[in-house]
Amino acid sequence: MNQTVLDSKQAVVAEITEKLQNSDSAVVVEYRGLSVAEVTELRRLLRAENVELKVYKNTMVERAAESLGYSELKETLKGPNAFAFSKDATAPSRILAKFAKKHEHLVLKSGVVEGKVVGLETIQELASLPNREGMLSMLLSCLQSPVRSFACAVKAVSDAKNGGEAPAEAEAAAETPAAE
Repeated sequence: MNQTVLDSKQAVVAEITEKLQNSDSAVVVEYRGLSVAEVTELRRLLRAENVELKVYKNTMVERAAESLGYSELKETLKGPNAFAFSKDATAPSRILAKFAKKHEHLVLKSGVVEGKVVGLETIQELASLPNREGMLSMLLSCLQSPVRSFACAVKAVSDAKNGGEAPAEAEAAAETPAAE
């Protein structure tokens, strides 16, 4: 084999290896049957969430996966595949699953999430999770709940000390003399 061809193939394998190592999530999808316009739309949706969609030869991905110990990934590398890489563990799964619901030709296969090869079931579970901002707002809501409960308890104690009246009514009653 020509040395320049061999060098270019080794560079591609090194690129795939780097992407798999540096991504929190990589999802494998089969895109056979999608039109150019649909693939363009998919790329635009993925790019909006900092997800990179690349098409590589399956043999190159197999070599990169074997070098990282992801030999289980080989089973799904049949047919025309695209690979979505992201630093966000849920973004590729969420976007690709939503797109696949509208476009039956896009088939989710498997992926690598945080260094582990996962199957279709895990990809679909990740797709049901909200994005990072959604998860942070859920966490904030959980953190605020005890504070809100404490504030309600303090208000209830304050209301009880004021004879069951609301604070504004209690202040108004204290300021005006009672007519006898």
